[in-house]
Amino acid sequence: MKKILPFLTLLLFFQGFSQEKELTLDDAVLGYYKGLYPKSIPSLQFVSDSKYIYREDTNYIIKDFVLKTEKKISLETLQNTYSDLKRLPRIMKIDSDNITFTLSNSIISYNYNTNTETSKVTYDKAAQNVDFKNGKVAYTIDNNLFYATSENPKIALTNFTDKNIVAGQAIARYEFGISKGIFWSPSGNYIAFYQKDETNVTNYPLIDDTTYPATVKNTKYPMAGQGSEIAKIGICDLANSQVYYLNIDTSDEHYLTNLSWSPDEKYVLVAEVNRAQNHYALNTYKVSDGEKAKTILEESNDRWVEPENDALFLPNNDKEFLWLSEKDGFKNLYLYNTKGRFKKQITNFKFVIKSILGFDKSGENVIISATGKDGKNTHIYKVNVAYGDVTKITMKDGIHRAQLKGDYLIDNFSNLLTPRIIKLINIENNDEEVLLTAENPLKDYKIGRTEFVTLQSKDGFDLYGRIIKPANFDPMKKYPVLVYVYGGTHAQLITNSWLGGASLWMHWMANKNDYIIFTLDNRGSGNRGFAFESIIHRKAGEAAMEDQLIGLNYLKQYSHIDKSRIAVYGWSYGGFMASSLLLKAQRL
Repeated sequence: MKKILPFLTLLLFFQGFSQEKELTLDDAVLGYYKGLYPKSIPSLQFVSDSKYIYREDTNYIIKDFVLKTEKKISLETLQNTYSDLKRLPRIMKIDSDNITFTLSNSIISYNYNTNTETSKVTYDKAAQNVDFKNGKVAYTIDNNLFYATSENPKIALTNFTDKNIVAGQAIARYEFGISKGIFWSPSGNYIAFYQKDETNVTNYPLIDDTTYPATVKNTKYPMAGQGSEIAKIGICDLANSQVYYLNIDTSDEHYLTNLSWSPDEKYVLVAEVNRAQNHYALNTYKVSDGEKAKTILEESNDRWVEPENDALFLPNNDKEFLWLSEKDGFKNLYLYNTKGRFKKQITNFKFVIKSILGFDKSGENVIISATGKDGKNTHIYKVNVAYGDVTKITMKDGIHRAQLKGDYLIDNFSNLLTPRIIKLINIENNDEEVLLTAENPLKDYKIGRTEFVTLQSKDGFDLYGRIIKPANFDPMKKYPVLVYVYGGTHAQLITNSWLGGASLWMHWMANKNDYIIFTLDNRGSGNRGFAFESIIHRKAGEAAMEDQLIGLNYLKQYSHIDKSRIAVYGWSYGGFMASSLLLKAQRL
């Protein structure tokens, strides 16, 4: 019996806390500000491959973890030069000599070894979408693009009076991995930028509730079946401020995405997705004249294609680059060259690569984050580009969020039972230094337990679920259930992180109202591979409702579930799911 009990405890995979204070709704909503989330190390990031920096009170501390020395950058010292500083500035960039930060409408580089200003670029106070590179700043005002130097705060690159033409901002409603509209070339000699003509896009009314009474504020939103934006890509040669455009015919309203530069600044790479979103081509365009140079690769799929990651060139190599594609069912790494030759497939995972962190110091290995076999986790892997050898760096299951510099990782880790551990890891010899072990911030609160469950869809996929029970759970009682649902693409609610990815309000509700809170990631949700996620193609909600009902039927087999008191709540896609379940599914 002594051997069985520990095994059952691990199998349940639950989280229990001492029961003293009651968690209030105020605690649940403002928990971050009340210290109810695990402590971290503020502003922690690498300075170089032997140093990192973090904030401590009114000081930045730079630690050399090789030489075991440290240096302090104090707010008081910075205020000697910048009297307007009220608090430590957020670090935009840092190296072994300089810290770069924003102060009002200026970007400043400050030498913290000599306590002197290295450079300062001031730009227009109305600037938005500010992007800094090598002592220059690109930015937008309204629908136009500008840049600034240390001598001139406002140099116009476009001058459109028609508000439907927008330069320097994100296009395609931030889909396909697009997050911005300004792209500096590697050496800062050029600016590439997205431009869109929204003349054919319908105005969509939004209520601005910051005014009294509320007012209508129109935004451009391309509804299904209606006209879309016409995209362009502009190039500005900063040597003469000349702007020209890549020769791409987008009159068919196809999408331009994954814009990236070749290291030698001779080419711009662009993924062009057709309007039906079932085919794309990765093309190169010559920076010299904007003409197309070559189609490097093409992909098609009857459901959809979705390139989301820029080309990543190998270190010290202008010709070969890594490309992330899910053409084999999972997002994997492929090696191509700019002549259009497919070199080889680097990884052949049956799980999802989530991001590329970069290359190690030798440049021979690429460091990636990926789910591993259990989609609730995020692990860090080292992959040899030449031979494809894979080394798993992180061993403990959970969520590893990492920064890379040279041969070192800063690993920010948590799982269901671990609030947070931050480590410095040498990826060559696996040496580790623990920088922080966070205490359980809820140890003095009356909190129930969280359990993970794995169910099966009708077509055999694992479905990950989470159950939160009240702290005073009694299996002889009956409990109502709140089903919290989202279920849309690119979203994952069930993760092997602190509290299992749940918000504190769920624990408050479970305890305060004696509810069981249930959540399940149905087919169509993120980080599970193409087949799992694309099941929603042209039938949104169908597979998701099937899976949610599988979850509910699982709950209903237990005598402690009050089958007459089950509620469903969700927002955005979750609102669609909640209403669909209530209107189309059998009685919950």
